[in-house]
Amino acid sequence: MCFVYILRCADDSFYVGIAQNLDARLKAHNDGRGAAYTFKRRPVHLVHSERFDSDSNGIKRERQLKHWSHAKKEALISGDFQKLKRLSKSNP
Repeated sequence: MCFVYILRCADDSFYVGIAQNLDARLKAHNDGRGAAYTFKRRPVHLVHSERFDSDSNGIKRERQLKHWSHAKKEALISGDFQKLKRLSKSNP
């Protein structure tokens, strides 16, 4: 089992990651032991997560989300699936 997650950083950027233990990983990011990207952008806040029973499916989803625009991630986080669909059509 793994989790794919999106963090909102202090500079309003997003970080997408994958973890086995979501709480421990969030703590690591905020303690400065997470990714180099989040180190200077603390504090970070968990804004979205998805659970996967298969690590391979989680890795596929993480790769997909990492390539999404800021606007697409924002639509996913807010649950605006109509906007997400529009953005997906304009940015294949």
